[in-house]
Amino acid sequence: TECVSGCVCPKGLFDDGRGGCVERKDCPCIHNNQWYSSGDKIKVDCNTCTCQEGFWKCTDDVCYGTCMIYGSGHYNTFDGKLYDFDGRCDYVAAQDFCGDKNSSGSFSIITENVPCGTTGVTCSKAIKIFLGVSDDSQYISVIKEIQRDVGDDVQYWNRTVGLYLVIEASNGVMLIWDKKTTVFIKLSPVYKGKVCGLCGNFDDKASNDFTTRSGLQESNPLNFGNSWKQSPTCPDVTQEIKPCDLKPHRRSWAEKECSIIESSVFEVCHSKVDSRPFYEACVHDACSCDSGGDCECFCSAVAAYAQECIKAEACVFWRTPDIC
Repeated sequence: TECVSGCVCPKGLFDDGRGGCVERKDCPCIHNNQWYSSGDKIKVDCNTCTCQEGFWKCTDDVCYGTCMIYGSGHYNTFDGKLYDFDGRCDYVAAQDFCGDKNSSGSFSIITENVPCGTTGVTCSKAIKIFLGVSDDSQYISVIKEIQRDVGDDVQYWNRTVGLYLVIEASNGVMLIWDKKTTVFIKLSPVYKGKVCGLCGNFDDKASNDFTTRSGLQESNPLNFGNSWKQSPTCPDVTQEIKPCDLKPHRRSWAEKECSIIESSVFEVCHSKVDSRPFYEACVHDACSCDSGGDCECFCSAVAAYAQECIKAEACVFWRTPDIC
């Protein structure tokens, strides 16, 4: 109804958001604050999305779920819930023996957590995998040695890929270990909503990941974590450990080293993956690793953020001759 000063596109053409005018079929798409031309493809998890007339058209394959356990008690569940839990015991990381006591399943993954450093925080020292449905199911102790009983139908293979040891089983369970303090558990989509443990229930809802062994919803990560211990004789965790408060002289060093996560090195990832929880976990770990291996804890913490960036299609080159 009235004139507005400025530039407009001629009739039949559309503003492409980049200072030009295009036909509808050439409209670009936006993803994570970046523009893509019509016909461009991007990967989102295991699916491919194609830009068509300004909208993303994506394949709808069901993707593998990934749970990450790293550093001194940091967990990122299959559904993306981040929390910390420092327990000294063996805990169920993930299993499909859920519900009633007689429920059948095909795998159980146990993490053995021990103190690392002198502040009381714990790291995953060993991972045990039980494969099969019978009482004499195969048992693989990933970090010590690999062994199994004969006579079960779940096969597994192990191989080394770069820094990682990869164990893959025929029932859709994969475990990736960096031979230090980081473990990735990957599950086939057939396990969606059918697993339980510290890695959550893999039902695409992070809000109900704190489901205890007895099936109750918890809001407190400590109560949730305690419910998944394997031995009732292990002490419960009653308070969150803050290693930088216990070792204040290490805080400034930790903050300086971990600032790489919030620096321009990771700039391409900041809009895709929130850096704050990973920065805080890095500072926590750098303060706590005070009995050798200082840099190992720092490096694992930065690598955890880099791994999430890669999943979000943000390629970051952060390792240098001076850093990790």
